Amino acid sequence: MIWIGNCWIARCTEDDMMEFKKPAPLEIKCTSVDCANDLHCFKQLKKMSHDQRGKCRACGADLVDWKRLHRRDSADAAHTFEALQHELIRHHFFHRPVDDKAKRHAQRKGRLALKDAARDRLRKYLAPAEPARDGRQTPLEGNSIFYAQHATATCCRTCLEYWHDIPKGRPLSPKELDYCGALVGLFLDTKMPELDDGPIQVPRRPRGLPPEEEIMRQ
Repeated sequence: MIWIGNCWIARCTEDDMMEFKKPAPLEIKCTSVDCANDLHCFKQLKKMSHDQRGKCRACGADLVDWKRLHRRDSADAAHTFEALQHELIRHHFFHRPVDDKAKRHAQRKGRLALKDAARDRLRKYLAPAEPARDGRQTPLEGNSIFYAQHATATCCRTCLEYWHDIPKGRPLSPKELDYCGALVGLFLDTKMPELDDGPIQVPRRPRGLPPEEEIMRQ
């Protein structure tokens, strides 16, 4: 036990650390739906008719103004973000708390460098005509940029195509890359408003130690 403030706190032992397990991998998928709670999937199926395209593949809900969205106007990002959240996978990343590793990474970089890193990642993993491992190139956690990409449908060329009307099979134009970067940057500003512009020193967390136990040890 150690005394912190005005109370005794149990010190984490090596046995406690051994018992700590990482949370189970996320089960959510791009095609997941919860239509009863207005969370859909607008990814098209090959068998869909022309009239069905743009509607939820599970229930047929028609909620997105695709013509307005496909203008790709970053000044209309508030509407774009609202529309994206009708899809379950996007809504999940808009509202899921940033994990500890991702938060620490962002703090070590600072807002400005993080946005530069996001643009570099988009250029390398999204902009090519045929990105390597397309559809699987953006992990689900560990970096706030990943959250931003999944939330804004800039995670792979399939999501980019049906959400932002940017076709596969050709490189992104500079204007298209700028648009994707603007969406990701705006998401990071919204998701992490407390992030400093510059980097700050963040102590590394001992491997295998959960965040709450780290606080107890300090």
